[in-house]
Amino acid sequence: MSAFLRQPPWTGMPPLLRGASIYLRAPQQADWADWARLRASSREFLTPWEPTWTDDELTRNAYRRRLRRYTRDARDGYGYAFFVFRRNDDDLLGGLTLSNVRRGVTQSCSLGYWMGQQHAGQGHMQDAVKTVLGFVFEELGLHRLEAACLPHNERSKAVLNNAGFTEEGHARQYLKIDGRWQDHTLFAILSTDVARSAAAPQGSGTLA
Repeated sequence: MSAFLRQPPWTGMPPLLRGASIYLRAPQQADWADWARLRASSREFLTPWEPTWTDDELTRNAYRRRLRRYTRDARDGYGYAFFVFRRNDDDLLGGLTLSNVRRGVTQSCSLGYWMGQQHAGQGHMQDAVKTVLGFVFEELGLHRLEAACLPHNERSKAVLNNAGFTEEGHARQYLKIDGRWQDHTLFAILSTDVARSAAAPQGSGTLA
């Protein structure tokens, strides 16, 4: 059987991943109250960067549907969801998703993330993005991780740049965000980029 038709190397719920100051694990039913509280308190902060929220966005039933989708996607090898927790007190900080996993000759997926307002700007998401790279390139065996952000989202651009992503272009009306089709700046990082960074002498600045 051709290599690109083989069973993906990882299907099922993602493992717990440990970063410098955070850890990532799959969302659980018991997380609903903390998740809903964090999202509600951060609503004005998050909505300019996200698809329009539904009327029942934060309800327990909507969360259950979300978990079922996460479980189905992970089982089928199409996507993996993580919550981001602070290591020293297990506080929920935000979320990170790997979606649209594509095999065949592409071997890539897309990265998305969000951070609660009170935790933003403290380096936690940069730590989370760097932490998930090992899962993407080693456990999933992918070649390319893509990300997109609104052109004026300087904080998100900094996260991606500091994690080693390369800006690759501009996509017109790429995603429907906050009720409008909006242009996005495209980024990507390759498995070979990470390998080069790991092999570079310390202090070379290959990967921030």
